Amino acid sequence: MFNKVNQSDILPTGFVEIRQPETPTNVRREFPPVERAGRRNCSLLKVASPGQPRGKATLYIRTEHVNTKHNKSQSFTSFTPTFIGTITETEMFLPVLVVLGLCLVPGQPKPTGEHLGSPFLQHCFEEAKKLVDDAYLYSRQESLRRVRKDVVRPHDTLRLLKQPRGETRSAVRSADYMAQTLRLLHDRVHRVHKRSLNATDLLSGDELKDLAKITGCESQIRLPECRSTANINKYRTITSVCNNPKNPRLGASNTPFSRLLPAEYDDGISQPKGWNNRTFNNFLLPLVRQVSNNILSTTDAAVVSDREFTHMVTMFGQWNDHDLTFTPFSPSIRSFSNGLNCDESCEKSEPCIPIPIPQGDPRIPSRPDTCIPAFRSAPACGTGFSAYNFGGEPNKREQINALTAFLDLSQVYGSDDKRALSLRDLTNNDGLLRVNTEFRDNRRELLPFDRMEANICATRKRITNDTNAKEVPCFFAGDVRVDENIALTSLHTLFMREHNRLARALKRLNPHWDSETLYQEARKIMGAYTQIFVFRDYLTHILGDNAVRTQIGRYPGYNPNVDPSISNVFATAAYRFAHLAIQPMLARLDGNYRENNQFPSVSLYRAFFTPWRIVFEGGVDPLLRGLIGRPAKLNTQDHMLVDALRERLFQFVQHLALDLGALNMQRGRDHGLPGYNAYRRLCGLSQPRNQAELGRVLNNSNLAQRLLELYGSPNNIDVWMGGVAEPFVRGGRVGPLFTCLIARQFRAIRQGDRLWHENPGVFTARQRVALSSVTLSKIICDNTGITTVPANAFNVVSNKNRLVRCNNIRGVDLTAWRDRPCTNASGSVVSCNPVSEKEAVIPSNHPDTQSPDQQGPLATQGRPDQQGLLDNEAIYNDQHHYSTQTGLFTCVIPGVYQFSFLCTAYGAGDVDLMRNSKPVLHSFKFYHGGQYLSSGETVLKLVNGDTVWLETGNRTIGLNNKSFFSGHLLFTM
Repeated sequence: MFNKVNQSDILPTGFVEIRQPETPTNVRREFPPVERAGRRNCSLLKVASPGQPRGKATLYIRTEHVNTKHNKSQSFTSFTPTFIGTITETEMFLPVLVVLGLCLVPGQPKPTGEHLGSPFLQHCFEEAKKLVDDAYLYSRQESLRRVRKDVVRPHDTLRLLKQPRGETRSAVRSADYMAQTLRLLHDRVHRVHKRSLNATDLLSGDELKDLAKITGCESQIRLPECRSTANINKYRTITSVCNNPKNPRLGASNTPFSRLLPAEYDDGISQPKGWNNRTFNNFLLPLVRQVSNNILSTTDAAVVSDREFTHMVTMFGQWNDHDLTFTPFSPSIRSFSNGLNCDESCEKSEPCIPIPIPQGDPRIPSRPDTCIPAFRSAPACGTGFSAYNFGGEPNKREQINALTAFLDLSQVYGSDDKRALSLRDLTNNDGLLRVNTEFRDNRRELLPFDRMEANICATRKRITNDTNAKEVPCFFAGDVRVDENIALTSLHTLFMREHNRLARALKRLNPHWDSETLYQEARKIMGAYTQIFVFRDYLTHILGDNAVRTQIGRYPGYNPNVDPSISNVFATAAYRFAHLAIQPMLARLDGNYRENNQFPSVSLYRAFFTPWRIVFEGGVDPLLRGLIGRPAKLNTQDHMLVDALRERLFQFVQHLALDLGALNMQRGRDHGLPGYNAYRRLCGLSQPRNQAELGRVLNNSNLAQRLLELYGSPNNIDVWMGGVAEPFVRGGRVGPLFTCLIARQFRAIRQGDRLWHENPGVFTARQRVALSSVTLSKIICDNTGITTVPANAFNVVSNKNRLVRCNNIRGVDLTAWRDRPCTNASGSVVSCNPVSEKEAVIPSNHPDTQSPDQQGPLATQGRPDQQGLLDNEAIYNDQHHYSTQTGLFTCVIPGVYQFSFLCTAYGAGDVDLMRNSKPVLHSFKFYHGGQYLSSGETVLKLVNGDTVWLETGNRTIGLNNKSFFSGHLLFTM
């Protein structure tokens, strides 16, 4: 018989050791409950019947509840045991461990710090962490090895392009820790119960919170403190956290896409749509490559050009998309569950989602081992098999948007603090963005080079067949896709130059502004530019004037209850319409808008990841002339996607190229997007039920027939495919469905943005008037050698839109940004704010506070042989306004004071601004030039006797004399 289970039998893992029976039995045996401090005890029951073979047993589990108030065990007088399964005695060990491990999860775990309360759950987490870390390490090493070879496969390029970086990578890793922990838990429960069971149903809310903490997911959902954020009402944070102080993560980077309709996953939780070959409306979903072959294909010779809109409309759409959406792939190239390499197998296994090849494919042989490799989008923390998510529908996987949801030019400035800082030129006090130090473009600035180990832009030798050709690294910008094609790179270059031009102009107007103010003011103006370009110029070309007027309308003001987050269907389907408006050639034109003889137009598929074309082949001017001087491709129902995107995407050599149309549809299924008719219903449009009705919606009975031959039902049509197949609305370049989805998104972006340029208080009335005169044509004039441009860069040259000389185009009047400083008797610029001598907090490098024999802390911190400040020591500047014993500033005159500080040290550490022993501002910290810089600025209301000082923490050492702590009285109370 089985031995009695005692507390001493519990193993370190939290399992219970069960010894094999000595003889078979047909009587009911019960393992006595192992009591825990909590709300449940567990008993394992073994029941064997005479009909069962020797060594077989039936397992049940019974739960007893402990009445903690009276400290009595209250068993059920009658109960229905949960059936676990009939197994052999020799097979019993693992299931029993699993079941008792689950039972031993405490009902109310205490805070655990670095460990989970349940040993079983801790064991699953540790195993999951190792799986994820090993897969990430392998994938990084393998990726670097591949791109260093002479032959780079197109899917390697796409995967590297879509890799999460910086804070996004941390968010994705946390999500993978969480997902794999719950998968292991789920698999082991399923192994016991032999039926589908959501593992999170067995975990309490506290246990899920502990799991969120130890995986790192908690930090992804924790609401930040906005009150201590400097200049929160004046400038955007880089991540857009605190745009909405009541809901600080709305629209911020590294948060999930929103849903207009619930996701439709094969298992209801996470598996891509069609993953298990289940039927929809009695039909299997067609292979996405088959749909691409039958519906999307066209030849370059059959392309029809747009008679109204320039290629700038197309590229500006891609440029704008890269301001709003970036869906990272999983960093792993092999399956977490079985180690399968996604590139070496066509088997479906997370995160591998290969695209099968249909019979008779015109380019790729159809074999079981042939497919286009593809990878799933990374999940957001706590979604998928977890109910602990971001407030969305429980238990359904959501994808991450690595960018902010706002029109803030994050493709120029970045969407995380580390990248934003890396883009800034900190060698001067001019508020500039970094530029290339090796090359110039006709004496004008180029983007800096990326320092990434893997140079996917080393394509020159392969494309030109010149083994002696000099390669250059990829460019570095706010968005990682800067080098995707050289037309896009030219726009990145243009807007980087415009920021620097603005910063220099603002410094001439306001020589007393510091670097931070110059940077933030230029960035703020640039954000207003893009908002104006999108709403005034771009959307009217895409949606038509009528839709903009009726579905977007005038600016109604800021509404904190509007969620500006990017919807999944917008990012994954609707805003990918412009893929069908890309020309197969990128035009490069000379000063007369004719073909450039020295550097002629280049095929699109030979312009992917080729920054060397800008460095060595004439710079950005010929490309920008090509965008504003040549028409876009017109999307027609019989000529949709050019070969460069369908058959040659990222094809550098004769290897398996990607198919952008197939990838778009596969991505929609990966994200569980409902079908075409579901979104038409959402938008109040008709839902065709058969071929005749679909033919009327599409105004094309032949196309309707071909679609239904593949999908069977209009309900099954992939929403991207159905959307791009619709005829245009009047004056626009998308159909009714995408008009609705795009208008809805931009309406939310505008109304949910507290710092929208039209919101009163963001800009002055005079500044808003000045901003209204901005044009893309003028920005091109101001930052290139181009001397004539179309008056409207989005419309083709015509009698209504003639070429005009740059010096005849009105620019933005920046005098509206002139800050009028006060001057003293000698004419020197000083602060306009009245400052009392007693209350002034003078910078440490002020001449009044320095002496040759200074012996205060800041005089010695820069020397390596001196011990710097340690944890929680007060920072002081050896000034007569402070107590040199405490470093305290004590308020004498009640009023409102402005404080700012910069602490430069050799050791990493945090700095907090303290008032009366309570922190009021946590520093922004970054690493530059071998030192850690912590800075901050805020306004405080002080009363007589209040004390203010700075404190270090986390081992800040080596504080040097570049540090300062300054402030002044703004007004008395």
